[in-house]
Amino acid sequence: MAFFRRKKEKIGADGSARPPRHIAIIMDGNGRWAKKRGMPRTAGHAAGAETFRRVATYCRDIGVEYLTVYAFSTENWKRPKDEVDAIMSLIVRYLTEAVATMERDRVRIRIFGDTAPLSDEIKALIAKADEISDRTEGVQVNLCLNYGGREEILHAARAYAEEYSRTGRQISEDEFSGYLYSAGIPDPDLIIRPSGEVRLSNFLLWQAAYAELYFTQVLWPDFDERELDRAIEAYQSRDRRYGGVREEKP
Repeated sequence: MAFFRRKKEKIGADGSARPPRHIAIIMDGNGRWAKKRGMPRTAGHAAGAETFRRVATYCRDIGVEYLTVYAFSTENWKRPKDEVDAIMSLIVRYLTEAVATMERDRVRIRIFGDTAPLSDEIKALIAKADEISDRTEGVQVNLCLNYGGREEILHAARAYAEEYSRTGRQISEDEFSGYLYSAGIPDPDLIIRPSGEVRLSNFLLWQAAYAELYFTQVLWPDFDERELDRAIEAYQSRDRRYGGVREEKP
């Protein structure tokens, strides 16, 4: 089964308008989705993984350049072992499928987060995905694994402090971004959180400074192309001023 399924044609979110360059998604609500159906939480994660596959394909087909998803946070290790094991098994499955198809489908995959605690199998798949991504052009999908926004900023601060101790070089805000896991890619234009929760939950705290936020009651496994269209249409209706003032036309 291909990691990305091709659609017959590309379509914009509203039939014509260009979508955001970078969309980020907090994939929330898998457990509640399963509970509502009398199923184990692991079934919700499996359903959520299929939603990710479908939404990622749709993002590629409508011209989104970067998609970043919150797959496993630094706090998720606190969950029951069988649930963590199930999530890790899904990660192995989809990374295995990805490395087999991403070059053909012109997809790059990058991992944001501390990979040290991950299994050797996952780390080997990440290394292979990095190798393929280095020689491939196309949409970039960023999987946040063992990721936390505060930890990312600390990681970047430590890296800069080490350089500063050697060189004494002071840096700008933009240069500091180069120490983040997301170095080299634009900040997200739109951050989507399904499931009814209205918070970022330690996701892309630095990068979210001027992102447009979109919240919906829909649980992640039920989030589909139509729901993404609604989020993009809401984004396109907003006036992004980045701290400035809108100029009124005479």
